[in-house]
Amino acid sequence: MRSIAIYPSSVKAHNSHHAAGQGIRGVTTMTIAIIGTGNMGSGLARLLASKGIDVAIGHRDPAKAAALAAEIGPRAQGGGSEAAAKLADIVILAVNYGSAEEALKGAGDLTGKIVVDISNPITPDYKALTVGHTTSAAEEIQKLVPGARVVKAFNTIFSQLLPSEARGGREVQVFLAGDDEAAKEAVSGVVSSAGFAPVDAGPLSNARYLEPVGEINIHFGFFLGWGTSAAPAWIKAA
Repeated sequence: MRSIAIYPSSVKAHNSHHAAGQGIRGVTTMTIAIIGTGNMGSGLARLLASKGIDVAIGHRDPAKAAALAAEIGPRAQGGGSEAAAKLADIVILAVNYGSAEEALKGAGDLTGKIVVDISNPITPDYKALTVGHTTSAAEEIQKLVPGARVVKAFNTIFSQLLPSEARGGREVQVFLAGDDEAAKEAVSGVVSSAGFAPVDAGPLSNARYLEPVGEINIHFGFFLGWGTSAAPAWIKAA
C-alpha cells in the first residue's frame, strides 16, 4: 500500500508536484473507499490504484463493484457500499447529487470518517443548478451525515481528465472546501498523490461558489466547444 502525503494547510498548489512522502510531514497510509461505479467513481478508482493506493469500491449492487475491482486489479476490491466504507477513513461519494442520500444510507455509519463530495447539483439538461445561493450540495450532504467531515473536491473537472496521460503533463487544479482542516489536509494528500494540484478554497460554505464553477465548466465543455479537457485554474497574475 502506498503512503499518501497529508499536507499542512500552508502548503500551496505549486508544491503539489512533490511525490508522496518526500520531505512532507504527516505521511500516513490508508485505503480509500469509493462509493459509485460511474465515470467519476470508476475513473478515480483506476487512477488511485495506478498510483499504488488501495481502493475499496462500493455499490448498491455489490456485483458491479466487484466486477470493476476485478478489472482494475489487485489494488482494488469491490462489494457493498457499507462493506467498502468500513475499510476506509476517507470515503469518496462518487454519485450524482440526486442519489447522494440513498448512497449515504447504504454506506452505513460514517461517524468520524471523511466524506468527499464530488457532485454538482445540476438539472437533467446540464444547464443549471438545482441548489445554490444560500446552501450547496456539499452542505446538504453534511446535514445528512452530521458525524462525518465533508470535504468538497473534484467537482470542477471532467472524468476524461482523470487518467494521467489525458493531462499531458499539465498541472490541473482541484479545489477543496471544508470546515475541518485535518480532513482537508488528508484529502489534499489524496489529490496530490493522484497527480493534481490541490488548492484550498476555504470553508465548506464556499462549495456554494465551487459548484457554479463546476457548472460553468460543463457549459465550456459541452455547449461552448471546449470539450472535456476544459478545467478551471486560479492563478496569481502578479
